[in-house]
Amino acid sequence: MEAQTFFDILARAAKLKTTLRHCWFEDRRQESVADHSWRLALMALLLSGEEAFRDADMDKVIRMCLIHDLGEAFTGDIPTFLKTESQTVTEDDCYAAWLTTFPEPQRTEWKALLAEMNALKTKEAQIYKALDKLEALISHNEADISTWLPLEYGLQLTYGQENMKCSPYFMELRKAVDAWSCRKAGMQAPEGGGNEAET
Repeated sequence: MEAQTFFDILARAAKLKTTLRHCWFEDRRQESVADHSWRLALMALLLSGEEAFRDADMDKVIRMCLIHDLGEAFTGDIPTFLKTESQTVTEDDCYAAWLTTFPEPQRTEWKALLAEMNALKTKEAQIYKALDKLEALISHNEADISTWLPLEYGLQLTYGQENMKCSPYFMELRKAVDAWSCRKAGMQAPEGGGNEAET
């Protein structure tokens, strides 16, 4: 890869450091997309040593986590509860057009990863997507409750539930996150409530 190409890719990706998400840190600083992607990759790395994921290619999952939101370097971040299908298509199209400027073998690898992630058929893609949802839930639980919108009290218990079904490990982890959400928001724990999670 030529130096200027390397620098150009990094410059575009760096926009995620100042592209803000709908989530806040405890110190009332708004989270960036880069913050989210970094911690998502860290979560995948942490779980790579767990028996439940020994048969998955966790290095591929980490790659997916690192690149999954790079389309937002063109469109910005739109919260899931506001994002339209048209906006998703625009983001995907911008990302695809950007990838045509990449050299090989990065172009082919990243295109293949994105296609796999979008299809959600492989174990690795399903793990990435479950982690993506979990990171958002955990971030909301870590934020001051005053930053939650009214709709997020219910959303916190339903968001990404379907994605957890790819692994019993995630189902148990989700119970702990739900219990944490309920304690934080003073809500009734869901049926079959989960493990305790420290705030």
